[in-house]
Amino acid sequence: MWFKNLQVFRLPAPWSVDRASLEDQLAKRRFHPCGSLDPATQGWVPPTQESSLVHVVGQQWLICLGSESKILPSSVVRQEAEDRADDIEAAQGFRPGRKQMRELREQVLQELLPRAFTRRRRSFAWIDPVNGWLVVDAPSQARAEDLLEELRASLDHFPLALLRTERSPGSAMAEWLAAGEAPGAFTIDQDCELRSVTEEKAAVRYVRHSLEGEEIRGHLQAGKLPTRLALTFDDRVSFVLTEKGEIKRLQFLDVVQEQMEGQGEGAAELFDAEFALMTGELSHLLPALVAALGGEITA
Repeated sequence: MWFKNLQVFRLPAPWSVDRASLEDQLAKRRFHPCGSLDPATQGWVPPTQESSLVHVVGQQWLICLGSESKILPSSVVRQEAEDRADDIEAAQGFRPGRKQMRELREQVLQELLPRAFTRRRRSFAWIDPVNGWLVVDAPSQARAEDLLEELRASLDHFPLALLRTERSPGSAMAEWLAAGEAPGAFTIDQDCELRSVTEEKAAVRYVRHSLEGEEIRGHLQAGKLPTRLALTFDDRVSFVLTEKGEIKRLQFLDVVQEQMEGQGEGAAELFDAEFALMTGELSHLLPALVAALGGEITA
């Protein structure tokens, strides 16, 4: 259980909802597979093989949103409707109008949906109710919003907020690059993207390239701002920070992975050990990153 991309949000600390209450509220919107005429469906599923919708390890919670969607390309529906329109035109001597074409496409859709293949996906979120973190493992804020919308629909009260810091990630990353070093236990790695704020949006990307020296500073002086910067925290966790405050390409380094040796004999024990180790590391990383960005805005 290792998250790859983090979309970070804030809950009141401590969060007043207890595990039993969360479990009961999520259970009202359990996942059910698509019916024959459903294009898509989503709901809560157990994160592990257990039946509980809220998996608890220590004081950390894990929840999972399951989704299923029918794979039915619009081009297939459109082509079948066009073929039927050709038959109608041949029979009646004139092309179906717009209204009839809409009805044809809807008819085709309803006929093909029961035979369409389905695709399932699971999205995980870690909740730290003591320190007020909610972190979704998702590559984009839009993907995370699917899970958050389902939480809003499930819970009686959901006081979620974006993580806001005194300094924007973009301006902080620019300062770190200009100085050639990051604050605290952070170190700058060798991947970076800088983008111009002009209409042309000119961009330069560095991959496995030294980010020290006049070349980088020249781009900064020319008005380009960093949109992505690879960092390592405390020689234990590496990641890419984006201008939106997203954490991508999260990787737990060897010194962390070595702690897993001999942990858990079965799959369930290994899952819990990985989750405990991951959340422990992130519980250090997130506050340190907030501090590096000037502290959190709480008002």
